[in-house]
Amino acid sequence: MADAADVARFRQDLIALTYEAPTRERPIGVAISGGPDSMALLLLSALAFPDATVAATVDHGLRPGSADEARMVAAEAARLNVPHDVLAVAEPISGSSLQARARDARYGLLAAWADRQRAMAVATAHHADDQAETFLMRAARGSGISGLAAIRPGSVIAGAAVVRPLLGWRRAALRATVRRAGLPFVDDPANTDLRHDRTRFRSLLGHNEWLDPPALGRTAAAVAEAERSLGELAALFWRERVVIAEEVVTIDPQGLPRDTLRRLARRAIANVRAAGSIAAPPFDDSANVEPLLDALRAGRRATHGGVAAAVRRGIWHFRPAPPRRSL
Repeated sequence: MADAADVARFRQDLIALTYEAPTRERPIGVAISGGPDSMALLLLSALAFPDATVAATVDHGLRPGSADEARMVAAEAARLNVPHDVLAVAEPISGSSLQARARDARYGLLAAWADRQRAMAVATAHHADDQAETFLMRAARGSGISGLAAIRPGSVIAGAAVVRPLLGWRRAALRATVRRAGLPFVDDPANTDLRHDRTRFRSLLGHNEWLDPPALGRTAAAVAEAERSLGELAALFWRERVVIAEEVVTIDPQGLPRDTLRRLARRAIANVRAAGSIAAPPFDDSANVEPLLDALRAGRRATHGGVAAAVRRGIWHFRPAPPRRSL
């Protein structure tokens, strides 16, 4: 079985994120794919919180053998006395952005499952090496502060609280934990397929010892702290500079830095969309609003996410965009 020190460390790391220990009435839900990292998560949670851990495996149906992997996880969960469910997608996942679609389907299923289980949160097996890979990937793409914050220790996805108690753990240590315990696991072939960006960055880290994943993780954590501070600053200006009247949001932008304006504009668009029941085109907090900011700062009109923005006497006005005329 796992080392007692590892179990104690895991217990401490999880409670630091959930602020309380899981109980039989409010268990921790663990998302287990069958890979070595998630099998380590299953083992550590089962030992740290016996009778307060429930597990689920999402079968996306994207690879041959995925059902067998789910059954393998179920068998090991039963051996550890952890209730386990297999969650299957309702319809085949296909089309462009396959990984993003699979992720959305996975978290949607996990959120509904966690609600049924009355779970306090869903724990995933993201670890320090995942964090380093994500940070480098996003830095290479020119991501801003939000992107460079990389994987957050805690977040809300599809309405469910998601925690990542293994972010301070190394991939090799988790694999060693599983091997010592004699648990089976499956290595996803995609993890060695260099056609994927993440695999290429994983190879880069593996072949360059000077790229230290824990150090990169600390940098991501520092960026995340700065991101939170900037978010709090924007929230302050939202209270002081924003007026909401039904479907119209106005912002006084005078003297505000671009990062604050970016956050205020995104929030204004989201508010107008909610008030006007605007569902299309799609919009989220990561949307690129730079062209809209450039237009408004130059005094020009702009439209984004079904919301029209204009400048009047120095004040930015956001309202539902008029419907397009049919030809």
